Amino acid sequence: MWIFGLKGQSGFSARSTAEQVTKGVDGKGLVAIVTGSSNGIGIETARVLALRGVHVIMGVRNCKAGEKVKEDILKKIPGAKIDVMEIDLNTFASIRKFAAAFIATGLPLNILVNNAGIMSPPFTLSKDGIEQQFAVNHLGPFLLTNLLLDTMKNTARNCGKEGRIVNIGSELHKFGYKEGIRFDKINDKDSYVPNSAYGQSKLCNTLHCVELTRKFKEEGVNITANSLHPGLIATNISQNSGVLGCFLGCTQMLLKNVPQGASTSCYLALNPKVTGVSGEYFMDNNKSKASKMGRDSELAKKLWEFSLTFTETK
Repeated sequence: MWIFGLKGQSGFSARSTAEQVTKGVDGKGLVAIVTGSSNGIGIETARVLALRGVHVIMGVRNCKAGEKVKEDILKKIPGAKIDVMEIDLNTFASIRKFAAAFIATGLPLNILVNNAGIMSPPFTLSKDGIEQQFAVNHLGPFLLTNLLLDTMKNTARNCGKEGRIVNIGSELHKFGYKEGIRFDKINDKDSYVPNSAYGQSKLCNTLHCVELTRKFKEEGVNITANSLHPGLIATNISQNSGVLGCFLGCTQMLLKNVPQGASTSCYLALNPKVTGVSGEYFMDNNKSKASKMGRDSELAKKLWEFSLTFTETK
């Protein structure tokens, strides 16, 4: 059980904090984008990366909230390099605008942390007319990653350092719809189950990394892509999740705190122990095992092509 803090092969455990798993790592000269970094573990991820010298781009929906977080971080870490940029994963137009604005800065990009997401809302369509969890949790990061891939490839080639893509997934990817991904029922309101749809979107996050890894190896690109389960953390993402949200709210003593919840993200983003590791699923700062579907390379290819049909036409 995580509360006992048993260390895994990495030397870290579920009780390790984001600062602990990045201790001694020099991130100076690196640039990272962290989406959803004005809330929950996104704030801690941005703070710790900045603490290690990384130039952090906070991708946030609410820039006012993002600027407040930036101010708070700068008070604790004077001289930290942090910028705030607007992105709303609920609309492809905003994602494209963000990517274009970032590319226009001429900055390199070493690390992309796809952290932002939503959890188990009532059936809702995104601004592009797609079931919201599938759109925000999967298609948004999918499109953003694709738009930034050339920049990441060029950065890895020019600086000689491994690029890293980190997708925040969930153990709930194992408890979605029984068929895994409902390719023909993404927008089916009548069969929509909030928590199952969340699990479906998290399965997509894991498969996204599987297919990215295949493509990177095929192209000989020095970039890794891994997904992770951050653990049970009482953040505002669970506010719509019904029974699960109630459970999280009533079991505070069994939950991770935010520094512990952000640790695996920071571990995958910065720690040299995972150099060259790609297409894997992590939990509690150690390699774990995704579901059988989450390791299915053919399903990952199918999802990639299916996702392109949405993002290339909207």
